[in-house]
Amino acid sequence: MAKALTKSQITALIAEKHSLSKKQVGELLTTLAELAYKNAKNTFTLPGLGKLVLVNRKARMGRNPATGATIKIAAKRVVKFRVAKAAKDAILGKK
Repeated sequence: MAKALTKSQITALIAEKHSLSKKQVGELLTTLAELAYKNAKNTFTLPGLGKLVLVNRKARMGRNPATGATIKIAAKRVVKFRVAKAAKDAILGKK
């Protein structure tokens, strides 16, 4: 399996394709990440890729895999990324 691209590799590819400096592209990626962090509670959409959403999970009963004992798992908020249909179709191909 191929390795995932690093931030510096992504920066270099985008900079080369769009005739920008690596520093400019790095700042753009940093700004995009900061924007996503600040707006995730209202859902943050990256067109063509997907969106970040905040989900409230209810309290539930679980099981400790080591001992088999039943435990109570508290309610919590989690961040999820929902992949856009366009991204799914581009990666997996249309059904």
